Amino acid sequence: MMQQGKAAHAYEEIERLIVLQELPPGSLVSEAVLMEKTGLGRTPVREALQQLARNRMVEIHPNKGVLIPPASVEAQLRMLELRRVLEGLAVRLACQNAGREDRIRMEAMVDLLEADRLSLAEYAETVKDTHQMIVEASHNEYLADAMAPLQGLSRRFWLAHVRDEEGEMARGTQLHLAILRDVLGRDADAAEKASHALNDYLVEFAYSTLRTQQ
Repeated sequence: MMQQGKAAHAYEEIERLIVLQELPPGSLVSEAVLMEKTGLGRTPVREALQQLARNRMVEIHPNKGVLIPPASVEAQLRMLELRRVLEGLAVRLACQNAGREDRIRMEAMVDLLEADRLSLAEYAETVKDTHQMIVEASHNEYLADAMAPLQGLSRRFWLAHVRDEEGEMARGTQLHLAILRDVLGRDADAAEKASHALNDYLVEFAYSTLRTQQ
């Protein structure tokens, strides 16, 4: 159990390094570097890397290292197709199944987002926490397992391409607030509509990166 806990911690730390671009797309890193950056041993790092590879966050190349693959628009759009369906299900289940502790956490997140005093890294963390608490409020562990890699890949793409940080954070904050408020209000139809609005924004954002590259 202790080892399992260390592997989960290694996963969280390496994912954070990837999402925040501290391990840039296209870079090749060694296990030794990851051990140094996480402060964890070889076994939990290796276990974490295996899971990250299954979730398409890294590519493991024996005798060469660990590749952080580029985040393509095409892959992002395919991922968002799946995320749209699963996230709609997650918010509907959260409306139905959220307990007292779930709701307290969501209310605290609403207060934090409404305060609107976040750096880009802090905002990215609130996005992760918001979706995690919604999935946890669904009380369906299979859904949680399916959603976790989609959320990580999506945050990574957004952070890699965001230019107007203030404007994009303001828009994203309002979209996430709408989802939280509808879940707290137990309005499943409105919550699903709000989750689709967020998905529409992310699709639009992905296409906009193509225009800026032309």
